[in-house]
Amino acid sequence: MTETMSGIANRANKTKRRVNINAVDPEAYKAMDGLDNYVDNLPIDPIQKEFIKIRASQINGCAYCVNQHSKDARKTGASEQRVFLVSAWREAGNIFSDEERLVLKMTEEVTLIHQNGLSEETYDRAIATFGEPKTAQIIMAIIAINAWNRIGVATEMKPPKDN
Repeated sequence: MTETMSGIANRANKTKRRVNINAVDPEAYKAMDGLDNYVDNLPIDPIQKEFIKIRASQINGCAYCVNQHSKDARKTGASEQRVFLVSAWREAGNIFSDEERLVLKMTEEVTLIHQNGLSEETYDRAIATFGEPKTAQIIMAIIAINAWNRIGVATEMKPPKDN
């Protein structure tokens, strides 16, 4: 059976390596690392930070980040069950706390900002629950992982295969 031209092009595209931004523009990565360091030092519960990173990465289709932050969540003490259920948090019953559900809802709304934005209802709940400074910090954590996801997806970063 002969391969079609589109099949050859698709195969070639899958083997073509994308740019390594860190190698060609280390200053860009340095700026992203600065944002990452800011997020790392925020007074947000470490598991909540990882849930933000996992959920945004799932929505954005960044396998590299889903893989990395699922492992990081386990290292911070999140149970395997909770990590597995981040994508189905609404249906998971009492597996996630009210605060975690709010953080996940914020993550979805900010990640999918083009749909309806961060709704007034969610924003008002966040302010009532977390106050203004922590709400701003959560939003920044969501923005940071979305930026990393865009780098990962645009450059086709793949997770390393576990042995």
